[in-house]
Amino acid sequence: MTVFALVDVASKPRQRQSVYLGGLLALLLVHILGELFIYSGAYQYAPALAGTQFPIRMLLGPALYFYAFATMSCEKTLPKKAYLLALLGPVIVILGMLPFIFGISAEEKLALADPATRDADLFQIALFTCLFALSAFIFVTGAYLAATFRLQSQHRLQLMERFSSIEKRSMDWLKVILVLWGCVWLLFALEYAIGFLGWRWFGSGSVLPVLEALVLMIFAHFALKQPVLEEADKGEPQTRQVRTTTLELTQMEQIADKLKTVMSKEALFLEDELSLKRLSEAVSVSENYISETLSQFLNTNFFQFVNSYRIEQAKSLLVSTDKTVSTIVFEVGFNSKSTFNAAFKKSAGVTPSAYRKQEKLLVIEKTVN
Repeated sequence: MTVFALVDVASKPRQRQSVYLGGLLALLLVHILGELFIYSGAYQYAPALAGTQFPIRMLLGPALYFYAFATMSCEKTLPKKAYLLALLGPVIVILGMLPFIFGISAEEKLALADPATRDADLFQIALFTCLFALSAFIFVTGAYLAATFRLQSQHRLQLMERFSSIEKRSMDWLKVILVLWGCVWLLFALEYAIGFLGWRWFGSGSVLPVLEALVLMIFAHFALKQPVLEEADKGEPQTRQVRTTTLELTQMEQIADKLKTVMSKEALFLEDELSLKRLSEAVSVSENYISETLSQFLNTNFFQFVNSYRIEQAKSLLVSTDKTVSTIVFEVGFNSKSTFNAAFKKSAGVTPSAYRKQEKLLVIEKTVN
């Protein structure tokens, strides 16, 4: 599956996103082969290679972060220190493994696999090496998973400042993958550690590999489907994110009135791909001034501002018509039913269907009374 995904990536145009995705998949392939080397018992034929996957596995977290950065960030390149920091993990693990690599021969390593033939002192060295490598993997990979999670969250927030529909740009699927992969890799590390101590559970060597395969399949599916984002759809460089307040209160009030007018009277919110740029052109006010007014005066952002009008229109249609919820979703400007349902429930406290039923019951009660 990983090989097929790599072939698919290789067939795509050479862009930052595909290059980093290919690198991540290549490292995952090495990681998988390393696990197969242990679980299949192949280490018996090449005991000198035992443990060589540990330093390489330390690059999985950085590679995932680099892929996310290349996909979502507007920055052209990562700073050199980011690459040096990524290499620090493998270097630390290699240093910790030196006694195991050079202090134990291939025959002695093979003997360690059997409690009846292992040397107690050498086993202590192997145990320390294993636990050190696993601890470093958990710490470093966890840090990079958290950094990737934060990167996606920042990317989503910045999209909400400029677009009314963000589903195709936000990469929300990545958050789910990060949680799943974090759990699987943590369990893998724990299973490897307890397996080294001679303990087993009913799913040893079978359950977690299957779970990892499923997570990998889901990741490959979404990553290969993920379109390349235009520069305008990515997060702004850090140098452009800090803005100072420039408008007076009266100016923001005037801009707010213009925004409300163009939304209520011209129903601009019905445009499914409405953007901050389009709104700026409609009211003849700069994008920065609109953003400042929304955040400082109306205490909201562009995404929430536009979708609040869409929700109100949806409420009206739910009560006054028999149109299906699916029809209303797209009629009021939403591109995704899931986004509509989440926004509607946040606003009304109930689902669209429950709201319709609730409002119709109120109408009947008023009529009877």
